[in-house]
Amino acid sequence: MKFAICNELFCDEAAVGGPPWDWRRQCEYAAGVGYGGLEVAPFTLGDAPLSVPADARAEMRRVAADAGVEVVGLHWLLAKTEGYHLTTADAAVRTATADYLRGLADLCADLGGSVMVLGSPQQRNREEGVSEDAAYEHAAKVLRAAASTLESRGVTLCVEPLSPAETDFMQTCAGGRRLIDMVGSPSVRLHQDVKAMLSEEAPIPDLIRQYADVTRHFHANDGNLRGPGMGPTDFGPIMAALREAGYGGWVSVEVFDYAPGAEATAVESLACLRAAASDNVA
Repeated sequence: MKFAICNELFCDEAAVGGPPWDWRRQCEYAAGVGYGGLEVAPFTLGDAPLSVPADARAEMRRVAADAGVEVVGLHWLLAKTEGYHLTTADAAVRTATADYLRGLADLCADLGGSVMVLGSPQQRNREEGVSEDAAYEHAAKVLRAAASTLESRGVTLCVEPLSPAETDFMQTCAGGRRLIDMVGSPSVRLHQDVKAMLSEEAPIPDLIRQYADVTRHFHANDGNLRGPGMGPTDFGPIMAALREAGYGGWVSVEVFDYAPGAEATAVESLACLRAAASDNVA
């Protein structure tokens, strides 16, 4: 199993107990405690992540490599942005959104990443008057427009089902597969997230096995929004299902409750995942 952690945890002043950590410190800390990868939220790079110049992107990639971590890719793609929306009926906004995703694909590849996770619930919720079927059609148009850049840069965009508490669009893995099939690109695949799958009727291990053919990325977190091992979720069956399904991607820690602190969250989460993975090795 390959384990990564999402970098916004280290950019929260309360979580780190002071100023946000710079990129070098993030990379060196993640590698030092045993993570192999770091996943980047674009908003941690500033208000205009697409404006990060080529030399700065190359330097970030070099710093990560020197520290001993891979840049997995990007997530929270549309968070803290304006003028972008996945399911809107406004064709101009959809065009702008596709253009932005293409720019993010370039950023992702320039940093050395190969995965982009499309969650961002606020930028995909259905607007008044937009039916569920229309929302899927609109989203598919956006992703089809971005697909050629994704394919040419070797980046996979993973659509992320989220719980009904978070969004009214694409709430299940079945919904994710529906959108993937509509787009019809090998560069658009499924992302699975533990806290989101907890809202589905089927057990998480069953969902992992059922959608293994389209799953490209995986986020580990608990139902209490903290890291693995910091809440009630049993990760033993989850890690067993990933192994049985032949999953070969990253298991990336993404948390939403930073109260335990960045360092405690990083260390305890990795310990839980490693123990759960080891328990399932024959």
